[in-house]
Amino acid sequence: MIANQSLIDIVTEVVAPAIEAPFELVDIEYEKMGGDYVLSILVDKPGGITVNDTADLTDIISPLLDTIKPDPFPEQYMLEVSSPGLERPLKTAEALENAVGSYVNVSLYKAINKVKIFEGDLVAFDGETLTIDYLDKTRHKTVEIPYQTVAKARLAVKL
Repeated sequence: MIANQSLIDIVTEVVAPAIEAPFELVDIEYEKMGGDYVLSILVDKPGGITVNDTADLTDIISPLLDTIKPDPFPEQYMLEVSSPGLERPLKTAEALENAVGSYVNVSLYKAINKVKIFEGDLVAFDGETLTIDYLDKTRHKTVEIPYQTVAKARLAVKL
């Protein structure tokens, strides 16, 4: 069986060129949900995705997946094309650059001052370092996070 990551790489290679501007491929996930395998393709565009967009993209993507030889999917699966929603993952340096000014949640491989998860405003990102303005109890603080210590980053919703 092909490992999930290489399955995702294969799918990305086939699908990414077909997703054209204004659409942007955000992420591809392949996981078991209940008894079904689900291939989730997260796509976004400025102003957000409509139900018609996901239907159109499904019509483009589905036949492409059937062209992959050998078939990388070990099981029957369901294809789900959707929008990443409000808490979209920020998987690349470019995605982080575009998120400057947004409220983010960042998980680290290595703690900074004993903290591994920061949530706050992404004030700056220069490709090397993220600068986040966050609340520590009631005080605003700023933390500089080396990009290579970031395990996961996503947009977050301020409550």
